[in-house]
Order: sequence, then structure tokens, then C-alpha cells
Amino acid sequence: MQTEQATIANEVQRPVRPALMRGWKRKCPRCGNGRLLKGYLKLADACPVCKLDYTHARADDGPAYLTILLVGHLMAPLLHIVFVHWRPEPLVLFTIFAVGCVGLSLYLLPRLKGAIVGFQWARSMGGFGRAG
Repeated sequence: MQTEQATIANEVQRPVRPALMRGWKRKCPRCGNGRLLKGYLKLADACPVCKLDYTHARADDGPAYLTILLVGHLMAPLLHIVFVHWRPEPLVLFTIFAVGCVGLSLYLLPRLKGAIVGFQWARSMGGFGRAG
């Protein structure tokens, strides 16, 4: 066990920013060419190009929490500004912001999942520390 940890610690540090950007683009964090997701949020089993195994990647609820955080912090001030300056009808305001929140959430979820998997790979978290 100790030798495995020493081997992982001696590995060259993987760059975090390129891994995050590749994950954001839903590409393999190692090669940047293969698809990371095989569905909307379902991870592929492995990269079709460099064969990096994704089966041990665990994003869990991270993308959902980050999506809620970002959408809430973007839409709440915008909702306040629109309401104070233009006073639209409540149904119009609700419709516009409901569509905006859903659309932004659907856009962010897979990208944040890819970024989290990219971060896990860059930091050798989970099974990514072994020959990955």
C-alpha cells in the first residue's frame, strides 16, 4: 500500500486547467479527442482514442450542486433588476425566468460533470491515480 502511494506521489503532476477545459467540452481529460459522455449525463466506459478508463470516475451530485449555485447566483440578481426596472406582468416574468433557469441548467449540467471528471483525472483522484 505504501509503495503504491509513493508511486502515485512520484508521478508527474497532470495539468489541471487543460483537463478542466477538456472536461467542459465533454472530451477526454487526457487526450482531448475522445468523447467523455455517451449520453446526456452518462459517462462512457473508456475513451475511444486513448483508452482511459472512466468507470471509476465519481461526479455524484457535484454537477447538480454547482449548477444550482451558478444558476441561482446569475438569475436571482437578474430577476431583481428586471422586476425593479420594468415591472413586467408576473406571468411574463415567471415564464421568462423559468425558461431561462431550465435552459441554463440543461446547458451547464453535462459541462460541469465533464469538468469534475477532468479535475479528478488531473489530481489523480480515485482510480485515475493508477496508470491513468
